[in-house]
Amino acid sequence: MAVGVCLLVAGVVSFYTAAAPDGLEFVARQTGFADSAEESATAQSPFADYQTSGVDDDRLSGGVAGVVGVAVMLMISGALFWGLRRRGDPAAPRS
Repeated sequence: MAVGVCLLVAGVVSFYTAAAPDGLEFVARQTGFADSAEESATAQSPFADYQTSGVDDDRLSGGVAGVVGVAVMLMISGALFWGLRRRGDPAAPRS
């Protein structure tokens, strides 16, 4: 259920969020140093700027990026959980 809610929020609801820039970008514009920003080394990556490269529709592009982000985080957290669980409880008495 929780994964479904995360996928719904990332894939659909995220399109309806505010169009305002994020906090760092807002402050950079307000203080006048936004023009000195350099392009990130990851600016050409497939999911840069919360969009999916190669997808022309903005709504679909952002939705795909959100769903992929949820899937990647689910895989990473699942692998960590599985790996840590397999180590066992260090406080448990050994026989």
